[in-house]
Amino acid sequence: MNRATFLRRILDHREPWDLAVVGGGATGMGIAVDAAARGYSVVVLEQSDFGKGTSSRSTKLVHGGVRYLQQGNISLVIEALKERGILFQNAPHLVHDLPFVVPNYQWWETPFYGIGLKVYDLLAGKYGFGKSVVLSRDEVLQRIPTLEQEGLRGGVLYHDGQFDDSRLLINLAQTAAEQGACLLNYARVTRLVKNGDESIAGLEFLDEESGSTHGLSARCVINATGAFSDALRRQDDPEAEPMIAPSQGVHIVLDRSYLPGDTAIMVPHTRDGRVMFAIPWHDHAVVGTTDTPITELNLEPRPMEGEIDFILETASGYLAKRPSRADILSVFTGIRPLVKAGGASSTAALSREHTITISKSGLLTIAGGKWTTYRKMAEDCVDHAIVLARLEEKPCVTRTLAIHGCHRETINNRSLAGYGSDAAQIQNLMREQPELAERLHPALPISGAQVVWAVRHEMARTLDDVLARRTRALFLNSRAAIAMAPAVARLMARELGRNESWQQQQLQEFNGIADGFVVKA
Repeated sequence: MNRATFLRRILDHREPWDLAVVGGGATGMGIAVDAAARGYSVVVLEQSDFGKGTSSRSTKLVHGGVRYLQQGNISLVIEALKERGILFQNAPHLVHDLPFVVPNYQWWETPFYGIGLKVYDLLAGKYGFGKSVVLSRDEVLQRIPTLEQEGLRGGVLYHDGQFDDSRLLINLAQTAAEQGACLLNYARVTRLVKNGDESIAGLEFLDEESGSTHGLSARCVINATGAFSDALRRQDDPEAEPMIAPSQGVHIVLDRSYLPGDTAIMVPHTRDGRVMFAIPWHDHAVVGTTDTPITELNLEPRPMEGEIDFILETASGYLAKRPSRADILSVFTGIRPLVKAGGASSTAALSREHTITISKSGLLTIAGGKWTTYRKMAEDCVDHAIVLARLEEKPCVTRTLAIHGCHRETINNRSLAGYGSDAAQIQNLMREQPELAERLHPALPISGAQVVWAVRHEMARTLDDVLARRTRALFLNSRAAIAMAPAVARLMARELGRNESWQQQQLQEFNGIADGFVVKA
């Protein structure tokens, strides 16, 4: 994972690439892993950092989707539950079982949700994480002592999966690289190159670091840009009808005292018709999400005041200790790249299934879907690309392909558990340079060694890359991340050979980004 090496490989590559993937989120990186593992030549270009958009801003769940069961979308639930099981097998260092309680305050809720979650278990089949059970009032409070007790009758316990989204994405990038893929962040595609018959033959991209423009040829160009899919489709065809109906989801992060155990809460029906979760994550509590249709797309979407208020109001109905704006450590916002569907009255009602389209010029676009099904989305996309580009057919191998870091043994340093098999090398760094073992801020278990590792082995190029995605500091505690930033900038500058002015520029840019994660009381 070295950016300079990847750039040289692209510039030295004389033959057309089998696949050129635009977009370095879950979908694009999944395609890179699948295609490279089959033996195809593949290059991925990302306009910003890997996972900068939606893929780092999820609810942190690998799940079938209880809400899709309510909608009657059984096929999506079955597919997602199967993919959940595959991901648990292939990335056990990042995916784990998380018990959920649906608290019941009305007499009819226990039988209603109890039956629904038994169906959920049934659909999971051999990929199940554990059976759902009905809990008494005392059993619910034993698991979640901070629940509102007035009117509580009991609850239903079920199991789903949890993960760290951007850490998985970086591990997918490393897996793709190990399989032979070429990956470049901060490489914005500026033009699609066409043959005389108007079929796509390649593309041009701007290297954001050097300011240079480069070109490459490809047998198939794949648009995996998520919420930004329509922009590339319009580059290909200015008359292309929009296919994305974007909505944004907001999550707030509270300290662990609001959810001290290892059990999450699932609220099956809020006043906007969504499911809301309160989940333990990295020794904090994440609460969300909203579903607000939007018209403007931004790499750094910001929450609306009403969304924050709505989450606080909903959480206050279920938590005995009422959270306020002053209690929010961080707020993060993600854009869902939902595919338009006729007759849907709201974005909450739109399907999360993926869609593949091919334009007249041969641009293959994959849109929609969800994190849990990224692997199946990639398999479907590569299968289509093989036919479109007339490549030799080779079978998909990702169902059993271990993802970089795959590690099933307990790691003695809890803060490094998500690194899996890489944790030992980070611990070696700490032993060799003891100053790198020290916490960068008392509120978060993040060390200098993780910063150095991110730059050397995970293609981190900016403060935002390290503090938002390689570590999750900005998502967990925005003010702590801002306080850590100068020390992180110094470490990064030393590794990247940058000067003082680079550090100051990085701090200015990061503080601008971090401002969108801070909630003013």
